[in-house]
Amino acid sequence: MIKEKPLFLNPYRPGAGHMPPHLAGRHKETEEFIKLTSQTTILENMVLTGLRGVGKTVLLDTFKPLSIKNNWLWVGTDLSESASVSEENLAIRLLTDLSVVTSNVLISQEKISKIGFINTEEIIEKRLGFDFLTQLYQNTPGLVMDKLKYVLEFVWDCLQSQNIKGLIFAYDEAQNLSDQAAKEQYPLGILLDTFQSIQKKDVPFMLLLTGLPTLFPKLVESRTFAERMFRVVFLKRLNENDSRDAILKPITDQINTCLVHFTEESVNLIIKNSGGYPYFIQFICKEAYDVFLPKLEAGEKASVPLNEITRKLDTDFFAGRWARATDRQRELLIIIAQLDNSEEEFSVQDIVELSKKDMKKPFSPSHVNQMLSSLSTAGLIYKNRFGKYKNRFGKYSFAVPLLGQFILRQQKII
Repeated sequence: MIKEKPLFLNPYRPGAGHMPPHLAGRHKETEEFIKLTSQTTILENMVLTGLRGVGKTVLLDTFKPLSIKNNWLWVGTDLSESASVSEENLAIRLLTDLSVVTSNVLISQEKISKIGFINTEEIIEKRLGFDFLTQLYQNTPGLVMDKLKYVLEFVWDCLQSQNIKGLIFAYDEAQNLSDQAAKEQYPLGILLDTFQSIQKKDVPFMLLLTGLPTLFPKLVESRTFAERMFRVVFLKRLNENDSRDAILKPITDQINTCLVHFTEESVNLIIKNSGGYPYFIQFICKEAYDVFLPKLEAGEKASVPLNEITRKLDTDFFAGRWARATDRQRELLIIIAQLDNSEEEFSVQDIVELSKKDMKKPFSPSHVNQMLSSLSTAGLIYKNRFGKYKNRFGKYSFAVPLLGQFILRQQKII
């Protein structure tokens, strides 16, 4: 009787935030995070930032078990725009997330009796659940920040006997959080003020914010002290060795059950066309795997169908973003895509000079500035304004990886 080979499913996962079969690289970033968890007094929080598709969410997910292993509690979720509607919404967001990990913590009668501004006889819930936290919040006098500070300090007072180092408030897509000056609502400012205040009182609650490169400038714009409050870790594309591991490890680790094997030529092709971005590596490998398998089973020679995969990637990843731009904005983006430094950083002057050479109606500096601001709002461009990199002021980058190559492909099609 012939024993059939066990079924080996396509291991590559190009979905948004999906954990890849092998997390390549990111050792330095992980070490940075571990250093922060060794703090007793929180002097630095973390901002984990980078372009879409670079693996921020995946890396954030790997930090959670490391935190728990080192006796930290972990709370958090994705930050949606609704958290920015009002300061009250932000407070409810924090209390909701906090209650998930504190709901089983019993409150001693001694701690309850210390709450002087609440009729303690009315307290029915004796655990740090959502109902208790919101009751405590609502009955605390003062502004939203006063209420939040009191609740968080009270929670830590109850948790100190639980043999934990502290709490990490981890929020993905944090670039969605912003102040609403027109409505006199400052949820982002409240978040920063609250955590700075309780950290100065040695409450070990740490912020870990993940988001696009627009995140850190937003933090500094809201509160200038944020420049000193956060350690910024910028995730870049993978180097060649790490890209190779991301491609090969998922199948070579299962060499006895996996029928697909990439040749050296195929690996180099995938590395080159993915640009070292984890999402693109997973996307190209998944599509190539699905093409390779039936051909190999039929005894045919397989190769990476790059043109077909690129068309699908253009449709699935780039087309929707390209559609956000107006005709005039697209003209500007085409100029940017033709710059030698388009995949790195470029300036207004770079764009103006090339437009004079290539266009009948070139862009003026003021017009370029206005359009770059609009494209930034649309999520296609961002301005490098990280506080510790002063020499980057006035430099811009594509907010979408490999967008320049997509734009040039569209020009060839047209």
